[in-house]
Amino acid sequence: MDPADVFAAAVSVLKAAFFLYCASAMILPIPSVWQEHKIWAPKELPSLCFFAHIKVFVFNVIWMGVTLIGGVLLVPKFIIGKIFGFDASYEAYMVENLTAHICCRLFVCPTVEIRGEENLPADDASIPAPVYVANHASQVDLAVVYFLGRRFKWIAKDSVRYLPGVGLILTLGEHVFIKRTGKNKKSVSNLYQQSNKAIQSGLPMFFFPQGTRRMAVRLPFKDGAYRVAMENESQLIPISIYIPLSCWNSWYPLNLLWGGSTENVVLTIHKPIQAKKDDDKEELKKKTYDSIFSVLPLIGEEITDYKKTK
Repeated sequence: MDPADVFAAAVSVLKAAFFLYCASAMILPIPSVWQEHKIWAPKELPSLCFFAHIKVFVFNVIWMGVTLIGGVLLVPKFIIGKIFGFDASYEAYMVENLTAHICCRLFVCPTVEIRGEENLPADDASIPAPVYVANHASQVDLAVVYFLGRRFKWIAKDSVRYLPGVGLILTLGEHVFIKRTGKNKKSVSNLYQQSNKAIQSGLPMFFFPQGTRRMAVRLPFKDGAYRVAMENESQLIPISIYIPLSCWNSWYPLNLLWGGSTENVVLTIHKPIQAKKDDDKEELKKKTYDSIFSVLPLIGEEITDYKKTK
């Protein structure tokens, strides 16, 4: 076969693959809508209305679309950087930050209220960098924490790597991926190695220690964030994320047309907790857990669980 024909065929295949990758940004938000639907399904919560499902879908389409465009533009720098010893991680963070602000302001609320800002560590790349820990209730969390104005690294499940735009920008930003099922010892080891490396380079880590999203249940905290904080003797920064129950069901942003309003998401930054190598991990977990939930209302099954402890 003529080499020119082989090259042309290869280009055609690559074009088709890229088209499918981009087009999937209109399909893969559907599972995200279903996941959010399930989060709000408990009877104690307001179930998502039709308009809310549309908002969640478009929220994800735009998130994937903006990160896809930004990621594609950054790929050349990423490739060249592999040769000359630099990366595109800061630019990737800027794309993430822009995407989060766009999606939040368009579909969630006009702004995010920050309380306890005096407890936020300085953005000065000091070593060891802090470890942020927050409750995890909705995919809204992933957007609103960028309003803190701090750069950090995420822990993301490995499957996120294959989402259009999102996986690309997280890869360019050198975030940490982990396999959550099966034989994942190597993946867990990599999590700690990459987290420790980031902390010792002055870049904070951000953990949702509950591990998964729940609105009506307060799940216990897992060990990962605390092990990283203790190994590096970092400060733990507890953050409470308050999401109004009307978050998705409100007519925002359409209600702005007739002078309506919507309740803002609130981030409360609590006093830092210094971690030491010889600390009691369970005690650290309890301190951050108590701080985070001290300002959040009890919802649904949380009320039952709370009463059982009284």
